[in-house]
Amino acid sequence: DVRVFEFFDYITLDDGELPIELLAQHVCSGEDPASGTFKRTLLLGNGGVVYKNNSTKPDYKQTEVGTPDYSDLRLDEYISVIEIANPMHSLWSDGRWNKLTMAHGCYWKKCAFCDVSLDYIKLYDPNAAKVLVDRMETLIAQTGETGFHFVDEAAPPALMKALALEILKRKLTLTWWANVRFEKNFTQDLCYLLKASGCIAVSGGLEVASDRLLALIDKGVTVEQVARVTRNFTKANIMVHSYLMYGFPTQTVQETVDSLEMVRQLFQEGVVQSGFWHQFALTAHSPVGLNPAYYGITPILRDITFANNDVDFTDQTGIDHSQFSFGLKKSLFNFMHGLGFELPLQDWFEFKIPKTKIKSNYIVTCLLTDTYFSVQPSAKIVWLGVMPLVREQSKTRKGKSWQTLQLTFHHKSDSFQVSVEKDKGEWLLNVLPSLSTSRNKLRNYGELKADFETRFDNFEMFWYSKPIQKLKDFGLLSV
Repeated sequence: DVRVFEFFDYITLDDGELPIELLAQHVCSGEDPASGTFKRTLLLGNGGVVYKNNSTKPDYKQTEVGTPDYSDLRLDEYISVIEIANPMHSLWSDGRWNKLTMAHGCYWKKCAFCDVSLDYIKLYDPNAAKVLVDRMETLIAQTGETGFHFVDEAAPPALMKALALEILKRKLTLTWWANVRFEKNFTQDLCYLLKASGCIAVSGGLEVASDRLLALIDKGVTVEQVARVTRNFTKANIMVHSYLMYGFPTQTVQETVDSLEMVRQLFQEGVVQSGFWHQFALTAHSPVGLNPAYYGITPILRDITFANNDVDFTDQTGIDHSQFSFGLKKSLFNFMHGLGFELPLQDWFEFKIPKTKIKSNYIVTCLLTDTYFSVQPSAKIVWLGVMPLVREQSKTRKGKSWQTLQLTFHHKSDSFQVSVEKDKGEWLLNVLPSLSTSRNKLRNYGELKADFETRFDNFEMFWYSKPIQKLKDFGLLSV
């Protein structure tokens, strides 16, 4: 639509570094746009809108884009407009966050509603953790602000772990949050590590809260898995915000009601603290948009005016999903404030809805039946605490005497004690410094096991003993 160019001279698409660099060169040169070199740029020409993408230069890799420079901006003079009702919206509106990206694109790139066919999603290019923390230190020095928002489509768990370890290694004091997928790699120990590095919140998509629809979306998660992962984040004092969706193709009224019940239980159990419902929107470049018949919809194609992005469609179910909007949002507003859990779901709607088929203790059951987590040999072992005070003791039972070590550890707000056999205690005291995040190279579980078993038998029995389990509660992590 040529009318938009009454307000803009150029529009660039997707990654901005190279298009804007070429655009700046073009404007400064004063050359005719017809002969200019551009990257993914829309402009006026020949009496209409022209799309020019005639540059052969590739986009910059993430390692090449450099650190943002805000030195010419008066950052302290910007106002904050705070959203009070939604905890996550309040977080990202309250003050200024330095913006960074862990990785270009999405490592999952399968979700049916997402524009996975476009380069900004499908071309995955992660940064190195050291590069990211270098940029964080530069921005702190430049802006005086220590808060960071990673704006990834979905931050990779492995890179988040590496980032956290690098932050802890450099002993930086900062806060950060990111968008994630609620996948099983976010173990309890990893969440504790992220929290120790300054992570205060995550946002991720539960979407339709229905296992059938999550499989159709190819989300790669189940409601049960999301419940456990959000519990792991919450136990680590990391706030969880969930993106919620209704009206996905083939979704029935019953599934919408059941999704609301899942959401009600997640908030009631306290594993999700913030959320936002949005109605499914069909985009031209998503798997649904590219193969609508598979998802049971018929796009309503019109002449392109401003942009060919959101596409109207009819769903074979014939359901008017917009009728659920007010009730879903009203109930969620109450759940976020700890209210209305006891009310029948019918009370949130002014029209008749079916009763939910979800058991009232479904989420509780998911949280109680956690799968056993075995430590992989390659898992890094990290000790976030300090060295203990040591006291040797002698114990006697049934005429037999042996020596033990009583180890007193001082935590942030309290202290705790563990007692171990003297020889194994000495081994532990020798090992703990090598597990500090300040080390250049951390030891893994396999290495610890091999070391232990040069002197003793059965490392697993020692690793899962009560004293070591207590250490795990206070910062002995396997990540």
